[in-house]
Amino acid sequence: MALLRVALTGGIATGKSYVRTRLAEHGIPTLDADVLAREAVAAGSSGLAAVAARFGTGVLLPDGSLDRRALGAVVFADAQARADLEAIIHPRVRDATTTWLDRLAAAGESLAVVDIPLLYETGRDHDFDRVIVTSCPRSQQVARAVERDGLTPAQAEARIDAQLPTDAKVQRADFVIDTGGTFGDTNRQVDRAVEKLLEVAAAAGR
Repeated sequence: MALLRVALTGGIATGKSYVRTRLAEHGIPTLDADVLAREAVAAGSSGLAAVAARFGTGVLLPDGSLDRRALGAVVFADAQARADLEAIIHPRVRDATTTWLDRLAAAGESLAVVDIPLLYETGRDHDFDRVIVTSCPRSQQVARAVERDGLTPAQAEARIDAQLPTDAKVQRADFVIDTGGTFGDTNRQVDRAVEKLLEVAAAAGR
């Protein structure tokens, strides 16, 4: 049985995590690529060694683990530094994602969703059968990022600008979930997307 591989993406603070949780509540296997990215640079990993070699020990905490705030300050102010970090992390995340999806396919699952923030930026949309994009007004993105991540508005703006514009992602999506309204509004959109995805999987004999 073939597996319908679905990517979930969107800009920073557009509600991806909430939507992924709702999808999981429907019984759909989901994976958060951000978790894989953190594991790729965990203490003692080859990924962390590569990061330290590229960016220096200034991005490490006294215990040798990654200082994410210090690294973030570097890469969101320098496009080349950001590209170098992505070249370290993304291949490791891609490999782990592929392993997870292949395992689900072998187990006979019909549908799975992977939350990948930089899906389009890394060209990974071609690895999936369908794409869901979350979106909300930019002002909400900034406010959410400030509240959630403790950023200044300027830092939030810089991180948003470092990604492909949300409008561009929306234009390329198969499904769009607008998270700018109430939780109820978002939930109804997720429910409709799940219904359609299950129909696609069933029609394909998945």
